[in-house]
Amino acid sequence: MKKLLFVMLGLGALFGLVLLTLPTLLHKAGLHPEYNGDMVSLPGKRALIITTSHSVLAGPGETEGPETGVFASEFTHPYYTFLDGEMEVDMASIQGGAIPIDPQSFSFMVKSPEDERYLNDPVAQAKVNNSIPIADVDISQYDIVFIAGGWGASYDLAQSPVLAEKVTESYYGEKSAVIGGVCHGVLGLVNARDRDGKLLINGRRMTGVTDKQIMELNIDLTPLHPETELRKAGVIFESQTAIRDFFATHVVVDDEQRFVTGQNQNSGLETSHKMMQIVAQKQ
Repeated sequence: MKKLLFVMLGLGALFGLVLLTLPTLLHKAGLHPEYNGDMVSLPGKRALIITTSHSVLAGPGETEGPETGVFASEFTHPYYTFLDGEMEVDMASIQGGAIPIDPQSFSFMVKSPEDERYLNDPVAQAKVNNSIPIADVDISQYDIVFIAGGWGASYDLAQSPVLAEKVTESYYGEKSAVIGGVCHGVLGLVNARDRDGKLLINGRRMTGVTDKQIMELNIDLTPLHPETELRKAGVIFESQTAIRDFFATHVVVDDEQRFVTGQNQNSGLETSHKMMQIVAQKQ
């Protein structure tokens, strides 16, 4: 009996040790890599982060399912990159009001330092809980427009004609804004049109979450998949792969340096820094 008890205690201790080290192991495998590149400050410049307003992970025609929304790091990473770079940062969403955040993105295993910072930041939380409806956004005021992803984004970003119009307006605006996003957020770009009525992103190099990552996570019930939709829009799609694409990352700057896109939840820091670098170079 004593021997069995010691075995059980040993197994419990081993399980606890593995659990404690799991975040570090996932980070080393590629989850939420640190950014070690060039950094710039843009005092007086403004950035807008746009997110989904959809909160339920369900199949077509269904209204019940697990909670979802924006994946936390896909807005916390750019938010604090822009904020620490002395920019003024606003939060908008398709419908406005409280932005739904995927609860899994705050789990012990995947929560990033920026996520933890957000959870202790009442100012940022107030912006998220009172986001600007996309229809009310004066997009001409922003030097950077960043669209965050998460599963919820597949339900309402590409489906919003208002968002498509805002992307077009930002592109042709006086500030010549740098526009981009990560993961499912790039779906907010697929229906924007140029002045000739053609798709604005056609022929550009871009990335987004891969069909492979979606299949590996076994969540294919969402209505739109970024790689598929980008290719349909005529994008020259680029990506990196890994044993699981959840641990991959890739960032693409289009040849005109107007669009910066990141492959997935690991790409937010590099994407947002590169957007700032492009703005700085134009000054």
